[in-house]
Amino acid sequence: MVRAAGQLAHIMERWVEMAQQNPALRDQQPWKAAVDKDMAWFRTAIKKHYGGDESAIAKGVLSAFEGLRTEEFAGRVDTFFRTKSHPALKRLYRDCWYAPMVELLRLLEAHGFMNYIVSGGGRDFIRQIAGEIYGIPPERVVGTSMSIGFREQGDGGDLLMKAKLDVFDDGAVKPTRIWSRIGQRPIFGAGNSNGDIPMLQFANKTPRPAFRLLVLHDDAAREFDYVSGAEKSLALAKQYGWTVVSMKDDWKQVFAP
Repeated sequence: MVRAAGQLAHIMERWVEMAQQNPALRDQQPWKAAVDKDMAWFRTAIKKHYGGDESAIAKGVLSAFEGLRTEEFAGRVDTFFRTKSHPALKRLYRDCWYAPMVELLRLLEAHGFMNYIVSGGGRDFIRQIAGEIYGIPPERVVGTSMSIGFREQGDGGDLLMKAKLDVFDDGAVKPTRIWSRIGQRPIFGAGNSNGDIPMLQFANKTPRPAFRLLVLHDDAAREFDYVSGAEKSLALAKQYGWTVVSMKDDWKQVFAP
């Protein structure tokens, strides 16, 4: 949730910048909503996204960073994480990571697991924090990606971001990406949304054991209380006995101090 909010905030910041450079964009969505800070519009657009309608924000997302070198994009993301704060949590996005999640990653490593991040969020966005916060190197981040092209420059060259989607890593795409990038079926899968269902199903391979974990966002005091976008996954967890972790009841601490 917080990571997704961070990515939206980062893109909104870019849309405002684009509208300042090209005033004609101010009357077009999603640039208009970004300039006006119209979060109601974005909530509706995100709900449509989870319902399978990408039209509301797709054009803006695809064009937001067109032409940037990959290193330029990485620098922008790094600056964002270290200087911008979550409006509700009142802490830097850099500090909005779940302490129990990192504890679990270290526990798994201690028992010989190799951990990966498989996300519907932007791969190159997550890579900027994956190593420092989660201890996961960039080559073990699998996520949504934009198309990238090569520009030759004498005896060198750059990778430039294109206004074209390469892979939207969500839902049924997650297992195929896991196989294409890793070449193995996981035995431990963790998620928090309906988009994680195929990944958790893929982890199961009878007769060997598999562990499927869902995080329930139900702590209004320390984080947020919602099930929107996770209804199907929670129903399947109840049906098949997947483990559900309550942030409210099972986590002594949500964020690192």
